[in-house]
Amino acid sequence: MTDIEFAWSAVGGDPALLPRVSTVVREGALQGRLPVRELARACVGACALAAAELGARRAGLAEVPGVWVDDGAVATAFVSERHLLVDGRASATFAPLSRFWRTADGWVRTHANYPHHRARLLGALGVPEGTGAVASVECALAERSALEAEEAVYAAGGLAVALRTPEEWAAQEQAAAVAGRPLVERGRLDSAHARVLAPIDGDGAPLLPAAGLRVLDLTRVIAGPVATRTLALLGADVLRVDSPRLPELPDQHADTGFGKRSTTLDLVADRRLFEELLAAADVVVTGYRPGALDRFGLSAEALAERRPGVIVAQLSAWGAYGPWGQRRGFDSLVQAATGIAAVEGSAERPGALPAQALDHGTGYLLAAAVLRAVTEQSYEGGSRFIRPALARTAEWLVNGVAASDTGQASYGEAGPCPTEEAAPYDGPGSWLSETDSALGRLRYARSPVAFDGGPVDWARPPGPWGADAPGWI
Repeated sequence: MTDIEFAWSAVGGDPALLPRVSTVVREGALQGRLPVRELARACVGACALAAAELGARRAGLAEVPGVWVDDGAVATAFVSERHLLVDGRASATFAPLSRFWRTADGWVRTHANYPHHRARLLGALGVPEGTGAVASVECALAERSALEAEEAVYAAGGLAVALRTPEEWAAQEQAAAVAGRPLVERGRLDSAHARVLAPIDGDGAPLLPAAGLRVLDLTRVIAGPVATRTLALLGADVLRVDSPRLPELPDQHADTGFGKRSTTLDLVADRRLFEELLAAADVVVTGYRPGALDRFGLSAEALAERRPGVIVAQLSAWGAYGPWGQRRGFDSLVQAATGIAAVEGSAERPGALPAQALDHGTGYLLAAAVLRAVTEQSYEGGSRFIRPALARTAEWLVNGVAASDTGQASYGEAGPCPTEEAAPYDGPGSWLSETDSALGRLRYARSPVAFDGGPVDWARPPGPWGADAPGWI
């Protein structure tokens, strides 16, 4: 089974459609010791095929449009946060306290981009705020074992993960729990009728498979926002909802805010407004720690009870199961824990993938699963759940993705999936665009999701965080 076939199967796709995907292979794209290029290509290919399938269904086309996956476009989009310029200024990435640190017996990776995570990290280590925080954290961690630091910081609500080799991770109970799950968990919650989306025009205007789809976006950081940014590209009305007490990082919000609107709601004080939004929503995407939103009635089952026919996509770092099932996490931490950073590093220092590929790859898988769920609902109805996890994508990258796969395998009588060897990847220039926005002049990476007749760019640039009214277009 090739990588694209595996990803397409994971979102419930019909293998007979795989010959609709063409691949443009470019050497030098997303180079690493692990097969990042192949994973990225498969995730984007599955997403584009899901979009083309839904578009054909809604437009009444006799044939699913052809899909193409260009390694150059994929490589550029998988580091979109690095390519973003705001009025010529490069975007901020990791904060000073988000990095690898030496411990008494190895290494630990911390994440402290958000102020509340920074405060918890410093509190766990007994380090006061101030200009000398970096040096103080370095000294505090040098006196502890990596596992001791991991447990102490997590106990304080912060984020720190000990560096493990693939073999050390495989010996963990959480690793076994993750490996035993599908790449994308998905299923039905009930047999309720789903809202019937109107037919769309498949002749002349860009084919927008998700036109009219209303998406409540309760996600942060990269993976969830990449998924909802992709749904917005395809025509969905995406409304991102954040707590007014947890502002987003401005550059991060700009990078993943294309095509969306952004509002703030307190899920207690503004409960009536949220319920009004939910009553008309087709999809709810969450990206918080498993169980964190349940107290607000936002479990998949509770949402489906109040909004029959809804699709609930719940993204997590480690999976909603096993001893780490309720832990917070980010791509960089999952890379450290699962052995990826050890593989990509050296004897002297841990390394990293050429992109935050767990985030981006999982984001495209999530979008693909949502699109496929909409297609399935058009036949069968039913509220649905979708549950991808960064750690499960990591397991696939380390143990499942085939580095030699170029998508040339044959799929039954339909013949091979076309593959074209093209010029090596020599930079992002061909896949970048610019636009004016309320945030300033933006340079950004275009979406790699492409199919015949489909959109080539977002209909609107990102706007300021929380600036939009809490309502549907």
